[in-house]
Amino acid sequence: MDTFVAWILRAIPFGTIIMYGAMGEIITEKSGNLNLGVPGIMYLGGFAGFASAYLYENSVADPNMAFCVALALVCAFLASMAGGLIYSFLTISLRANQNVTGLALTTFGMGVANFFGVFILDGRTATQSLVYKTFQTRLPVLSELGVIGQMVFGYGFMAYAAVILAVVLHHILNHTRTGLNLRAVGENPATADAAGINVTRYKYLATCLGAGISGLGGLYYVLDYNQGIWATTGQIEALGWLAVALVIFTTWKPLNAIWGSYLFGMLYWLYQFLPTLMGFSVPGYVTDLIQMVPYLVTIAVLIVTSMRKKREDQPPASLGLAYFREER
Repeated sequence: MDTFVAWILRAIPFGTIIMYGAMGEIITEKSGNLNLGVPGIMYLGGFAGFASAYLYENSVADPNMAFCVALALVCAFLASMAGGLIYSFLTISLRANQNVTGLALTTFGMGVANFFGVFILDGRTATQSLVYKTFQTRLPVLSELGVIGQMVFGYGFMAYAAVILAVVLHHILNHTRTGLNLRAVGENPATADAAGINVTRYKYLATCLGAGISGLGGLYYVLDYNQGIWATTGQIEALGWLAVALVIFTTWKPLNAIWGSYLFGMLYWLYQFLPTLMGFSVPGYVTDLIQMVPYLVTIAVLIVTSMRKKREDQPPASLGLAYFREER
């Protein structure tokens, strides 16, 4: 039982990171843009939030933790939106290839974040700050109610914010005029344009907003999951690609990102807890194979949804295609 609880406590924070990345990419892809720069954007968000909190705490004698948390969130969101704006300008205004632009943005984001992250640390490995303790603060009383309290309430505020955000995005996409217009742009931008919808505006806003949400996943990784330590191991990149895979797994539905991200988290950490759960040791090569399970599950879902051909489970029809108004 203790092993299972430890597995859940490891999987849910891990899943929350990729949930933010996936939700941001869902919004982006609903507009018809395929942004493969999610890993780089998560790096930018993680670095901007980390750097702003670090610099503020080390420049003020008595830092205000509430302001510090708000500063980290805002800076992470704005830096990630800037990455989304770069992608939008290149792919929407200049009609550059979306796949190449996204991959270039991943490389750019990783390089910039790691360079300046190490520069700020100046040889140290942690922020030496208190802000990560605020991000990690558990719900009082409820998190102390035994095993259930730990499994349900034993997480920082951003884990619950991710679930709320998924519900809000589901409502916007399915029950508001803005969401329906966005979906129309992703399905058939020419028809949406003829109906009076500003396609360029919707694509820009969705891509930048999606990038901002994805960047919060990087912030959550650095200031909560990784306890305020800037990571140069490439872990954020791996989580970014998992987030892209999760978008396909969820069939572009924000609500599915909730349980899908937690499932991915459990599958990812299965290799660590499987020996204890099964009662026997597992060879090293088997653990490497087990870590492939989330991607294999995504491929299986992609195959099944393609064979079933249910329209609501398919990607937006214009996904990855540049729109040029004069060609409609």
